[in-house]
Amino acid sequence: MRKLPLAHLALLAIIYLSFVSLGLPDGVLGVAWTAMHLDLNQPLAALGLVTMALTVSSGTCTLFAGALLRRLGTGLVVTLSCMLTGLALLGFSMLPSFGWMLLLAVPLGLGAGAVDAGLNHFVAAHYSSRHMNWLHGCWGIGATLGPLIMGAALTHTAGWHSGYQHIAMMQLTLALVLLTTLGLWQKEHATPPREAHAQAAPVIQPESLLATWLAPLGFLLYVAAEATTGLWAASLLVNDRGVSAASAGLWVSLFFGSITAGRFGVGLVANRLGNRRLIRLGLGIALAGACVFALPMLPSGLSACGLILMGLGCAPIYPSMMHETARRFAANRVATVIGRQVSLSYVGGAVVPAACGVLAAWAGLSAVMPLVIVLLLGLLATTERLNHLT
Repeated sequence: MRKLPLAHLALLAIIYLSFVSLGLPDGVLGVAWTAMHLDLNQPLAALGLVTMALTVSSGTCTLFAGALLRRLGTGLVVTLSCMLTGLALLGFSMLPSFGWMLLLAVPLGLGAGAVDAGLNHFVAAHYSSRHMNWLHGCWGIGATLGPLIMGAALTHTAGWHSGYQHIAMMQLTLALVLLTTLGLWQKEHATPPREAHAQAAPVIQPESLLATWLAPLGFLLYVAAEATTGLWAASLLVNDRGVSAASAGLWVSLFFGSITAGRFGVGLVANRLGNRRLIRLGLGIALAGACVFALPMLPSGLSACGLILMGLGCAPIYPSMMHETARRFAANRVATVIGRQVSLSYVGGAVVPAACGVLAAWAGLSAVMPLVIVLLLGLLATTERLNHLT
């Protein structure tokens, strides 16, 4: 592997830091909601409205992300987005009513969408599969820390208010770090060594437009499965299996933590195994873990193992699918397909978890994990068909 210049290594470190900030709020809401819905006088299913507001805002932002990044540059967009999400989270810590929660979900989603679209495209274009896995591993660091902080906060009198306050302060501190290192992004257009293409296999371009929509569909299915598990696992554990809120927060942290650890581990071998093999392997492990966690009568320790196993399986799927996009399609199609992928990711993260709230109200929370298994099976069928087309 070609050695990266110091300036590009520093820029890569800042990109990693940005994805830590992106992950911080992601695993928190499902843990906090076990107490929030009581304080705000809302049913469990109302969580679907919040995730819908978050995801619609994020998805809308990705539609304009390209123009925004061209106008302001990735560094400034990431910095402003981090500040925006930090202030929104600070607002969450002082919520007077559920209506304000829905309102604050809009800037929180806008900030997350801008960071997600910009950095995924930049890393897919300029760095290898190893760095793409490590990038999303950094997201997992944030997503693991969030539930741990919230779970600890729920054991104290201040509760979820204190949890959101601490996470907001962390987010604003990261924004300050990004602001002070903004000069590194001025070298962005110097074009880092394209190691992503140094090890790329020859690309067979798809003749059909079907492949350019199957790839985004895969992201919808994957994000729907991961987001549904992350969002509803704590409620499932507390309400159906008698686990305390603090313990449920720890278990959800273990789910995101296993995704994180898996991505850093996979990054060491990603260039050798290849994206497609990693996707198949990850899906097999994730399906096994989801099946274990779906069984209601298992002892709590075995259920936790199922959740961790699912997280380990999920680890390589998203980054490998994202990185493979630059190898499946012609250069003039890549940006369009990645835009669709990010947008449909947000659709999957909004519609399916929200629908699960309705499903849980009708059939019980135990119906959530079987749906996740169906989503993972659908993803397996979609990726295999896409492999055949490309």
